[in-house]
Amino acid sequence: MNAFLTDMAASLPEAAETGFALTGPLGGLRTGGQVRRVASGALDSLGDRVAAGFAAAGPQAVIGGALPFDRDGQDCLWISSRRRPDRLSIVPQQPARALSLRPEPAPAGYAQIVAKALRVMEHDAGRADALRKIVLARTLHYQAAEPIPVEGLRARLAEDPAVTAFRVALPGVSGPRWLVGGSPELLVQKKGARVVSNPLAGSSPRRFDPVSDAQSCSALASSEKDRREHAMVVEFILDTLSPWCRNVSAPQGTGLTSTRSMWHLGTRIEGDLKDPETPSALLAAALHPTPAVCGLPAARANDLIHQLEAVDREFYAGAVGWCAADGDGAWYVAIRCADISGDCARLYAGAGIVPGSDPAAETAETGNKFAAMLAALGLPADTALQLND
Repeated sequence: MNAFLTDMAASLPEAAETGFALTGPLGGLRTGGQVRRVASGALDSLGDRVAAGFAAAGPQAVIGGALPFDRDGQDCLWISSRRRPDRLSIVPQQPARALSLRPEPAPAGYAQIVAKALRVMEHDAGRADALRKIVLARTLHYQAAEPIPVEGLRARLAEDPAVTAFRVALPGVSGPRWLVGGSPELLVQKKGARVVSNPLAGSSPRRFDPVSDAQSCSALASSEKDRREHAMVVEFILDTLSPWCRNVSAPQGTGLTSTRSMWHLGTRIEGDLKDPETPSALLAAALHPTPAVCGLPAARANDLIHQLEAVDREFYAGAVGWCAADGDGAWYVAIRCADISGDCARLYAGAGIVPGSDPAAETAETGNKFAAMLAALGLPADTALQLND
């Protein structure tokens, strides 16, 4: 067997449900035919492992799965002998009955770590390596009365046409484990020589009342703090893609985009690759993690994230996607997602912190970002905002 391919481990889901599936605005696909794990590794070995996988599996193969938040972490990628369209079932399926929902950390605890990050920024003021932005996450631990129906959950997430609904089989400890979510953020798409990224940074909640919803949208559009936060991400992506591209720009500028639960500032970035055969997986590895999920400077923000956050992110704020043998593919930022094992799920949400951020407002923002996943689980969308300490 090729050293870069592995047999499916016993702790992974059954063969019929291994691999990955995605469906969204750019279409859908899932693994088909023979499916194997690509030997896991860190991002610095991704190019070699992808090339070896395609050399062994042939030109019809597709590689996809999940990259972890930590660049040195172990990814979970699958190689399929062929790809097939993802015809996600829309047959109604009842969500699992909820038994409990526990925040970790509690909202007040999250506000405290935001305040700590702001104190670091204040202390850094004037330094060349000053912390300019950090993204801090919190989680909800969800316990159901029976196993959570993964495809039913993904189908409910896919009802929002602005997101890409995904599932990736992950290594589990005592049974099947999945990363499931509905991401609105395109990290990178590569088709031929053309490359596109659409970062989102700066958010406000959608409202049921049209007048209130318009006010929320307008407030985001005029927010200096959110514009500043967004500009950092755009600059990073332009700078990162530049060595790979003959030209790269953001011709449409920054605008507003929305999902069913959130407004976002977004910028479409487009470029033409110097080498049209560059694998999309390599572009994803070069871009990850963007300041939309980590911060600036990246190394400083990453160190502080590990100091302040109570729960390891694992695959949250990583990337999910696919790459074909010709290099084409698409990768999405792994947000609005949950790590699911049987009847348990851990939901994640984060907020970007810059000088001038308010801890209470950032705590509320994370509460709003849980809404899509909570609704898909059959809970009121505002449940996270109602949880106390």
